[in-house]
Amino acid sequence: MTLLLSGLALGAVYALVAVGYNIVFISSKSFNFAQAQLIMVGAFVTLTASVTWGLPGWLVVLVVMAIVGAIAAVEDVVAIRPVPDVHAQLVTTLGVATILNGATQLIWGAEAKTVPFIGSDAVVSFLGGRVYPVELALIVLAIAMVVVLSVLAKRLMVGLALVGISQDSEAAKLRGVDVRRLAFGAFVLSGVLAGLAGVFVGPKTFAVSTLGLSLALKGFVALAIGGFGNLYGGLIGGFVVGLVEQFTARYLGAEYSNISVFAILIVVLMVRPAGLVGRARERVV
Repeated sequence: MTLLLSGLALGAVYALVAVGYNIVFISSKSFNFAQAQLIMVGAFVTLTASVTWGLPGWLVVLVVMAIVGAIAAVEDVVAIRPVPDVHAQLVTTLGVATILNGATQLIWGAEAKTVPFIGSDAVVSFLGGRVYPVELALIVLAIAMVVVLSVLAKRLMVGLALVGISQDSEAAKLRGVDVRRLAFGAFVLSGVLAGLAGVFVGPKTFAVSTLGLSLALKGFVALAIGGFGNLYGGLIGGFVVGLVEQFTARYLGAEYSNISVFAILIVVLMVRPAGLVGRARERVV
């Protein structure tokens, strides 16, 4: 059970990255390559707010969400809005990711740093296994984030508008939907949630300037396994990647974990090209 919980916690980290990818993809059909780097920045800002500034836990969460959300807003203005082509946006967001990687290394250094958890650090027993509170918090956060976002997307007008944009942006414009403003709001929301995720991811993975690169790759794999444009798919894909990685490292060796993850990805895409939960869509040409 301990190994299972550890794998789910690791998978929750990847799922949080995949959820951020999906929020942007649903709203604008674009892909923000800097999403994982935003979570990385959130981990570093959590370290600074907790240790250097000495802020209480609740205020740390708010400060980190505000700062990372502001960075996402700036990214949208400089890397998304001036570039209308979604394929070119892959390059510009990759450039932002590179800048964030370099900036974190310049500001906080290249060494891995321990990020304090806003809750308890004592190991607890849960369902017969031993787990850190931050690992349970990651699992709960990933599930809660997906459920809340899915419910809001179905019940709020803003959520329904975003779903409409994802299905047919031109028709949404004709219905009076401000596509650009909603896409900007979704981009900022993905940044705010990345900051929230960073508060919990940092204590699990440590804060290091290479964190964004590793999270980006596994988050993308989780998204591909679960299905692009589906929040529950990103969650399921993240858990699959985390469990495969953890069990492979335990029984075959850590050197086989990445191979196993990509082997699962290939099998899933061969059987279901749209992902485990994603749906293939027909287009008239």
